[in-house]
Amino acid sequence: MIKEKTLRIGFIGCGKMAQALAKGFIASGITRSENIIGSSPRIDSMFIEEFSAIGCSTTHENAQVVEQADVIIVATKPPLVPKVLTEINPVVNSDNLIVSIAMGIPLINLEQRKMLYIDAAKENKSHPCNAKYACTVLVRSGASVFSCGTSTRSEDATLTKRLFTAVGLCEEVPEVLIDACTGLSGSGPAYMYIAMEALADGGVKMGIPRDLAYKLSAQTLIGAAKMVLETGRHPGALKDDVCSPAGSTIQAVYFLEKSGFRSSLMEAVQAATLKSKQTGRKE
Repeated sequence: MIKEKTLRIGFIGCGKMAQALAKGFIASGITRSENIIGSSPRIDSMFIEEFSAIGCSTTHENAQVVEQADVIIVATKPPLVPKVLTEINPVVNSDNLIVSIAMGIPLINLEQRKMLYIDAAKENKSHPCNAKYACTVLVRSGASVFSCGTSTRSEDATLTKRLFTAVGLCEEVPEVLIDACTGLSGSGPAYMYIAMEALADGGVKMGIPRDLAYKLSAQTLIGAAKMVLETGRHPGALKDDVCSPAGSTIQAVYFLEKSGFRSSLMEAVQAATLKSKQTGRKE
């Protein structure tokens, strides 16, 4: 088993997703910056500079990432995944754990694209997992899920969960739920940022200074989330606790219900889920 302090992590793609995960891994102590390497094409020099600023090594060669890492995280845009897999296949070895965070790419596609290339000895060269996470891993409050490929070993699942638990909540799920989790927790922070901004705007409309309004709205979301996670109570029951008879909160909840707030969020998750599924089919 690889020790956390010596865990070498490689990112194929140095964009915002990779940067958030790298910063989260470093902040959590799962590994050190000098044990992380990332690659991006020369045209993406800005990403290379930003990744280097974290203290990580960088390269323009994807194969070099595989050669220098134990865990390789594929963090490219979905259309680039086939090209990347073909490129790194010759240097992948039996000890590599490959984790794809590209939206909508099914595990079977990863396997068919030779991520699970079978050599003459009929031994798997790599062990893929498909992971989805929220950008909040940067502050170690991510909500991640992952599914394992057909040849993934138990220690691979353990390592994947250890990695993503270091930057937040992480659960293993059947692959059939991956796209839905993308729609819920992967895209979810964007929904909450809109809600936070709208709450703050409402406060400003009623006379609260802008800076204070943002602080109050952000802390309100944090507090509500912690109540659900730490008490284990149903969100509806917690909502009922806040709604006093004939009070201001129940009046506001009535307005939200009448305005379609609940159904809008449900449909947002559905829309993001369907987009993720469509992306996978196109690949």
